[in-house]
Amino acid sequence: MSTAQETADGEMQPWAEVTPDAARRLLIAAVEAFAERGYHATTTRDIAGRAGMSPAALYIHYKTKEELLHRISRIGHDKALAIVRTAADGEGDAAVRLTDAVRSFVRWHAGQHTTARVVQYELDALGPEARAEIIALRRQTDAAVRGIIEDGVAAGDFDVPDVPGTTLAVLSLCIDVARWFNVDGPRTPDEVGGLYADLVLRMVGSKEE
Repeated sequence: MSTAQETADGEMQPWAEVTPDAARRLLIAAVEAFAERGYHATTTRDIAGRAGMSPAALYIHYKTKEELLHRISRIGHDKALAIVRTAADGEGDAAVRLTDAVRSFVRWHAGQHTTARVVQYELDALGPEARAEIIALRRQTDAAVRGIIEDGVAAGDFDVPDVPGTTLAVLSLCIDVARWFNVDGPRTPDEVGGLYADLVLRMVGSKEE
């Protein structure tokens, strides 16, 4: 399945915010190339070729290969943060909100697994300024999940001796789905999301599990 065809939560055009069309085609081609070959092994010629364009055309829209990666990473991390925050700010007790957060976060990493692999695992290829920007977004995602778990502990609904460590474990579990998810496998993104939500409730000792 190509990046253009991936879908999660009905998101058939995950790069709709990228315009014009040529810039979007190049970005999609970059995601596919980075996921397949890795950032450092991918050349701008590779990206342009996948997009059906000349190497010179790429530079009209992106000054460098790193600029492409930064754009991909920023959009992906904004999406991930929005997913978690929507759940964190939703109605219901901590167990309900944590379930929603994990299910949605996992569903995105499964449904958009090619994109998510690049977004989550090519961070070290960014320069210091761009990397710091993405790390700040990751910290906000961490804070949103940590806040839900803290609410559950405060209410006596969760048994979590180490909230920061548990938060890291939860997020790592969700993100790693992008590494192994296979569209031809036995479970859909939604089914994996439900499974992981149940596992996480067990991790935090939820009384609702």
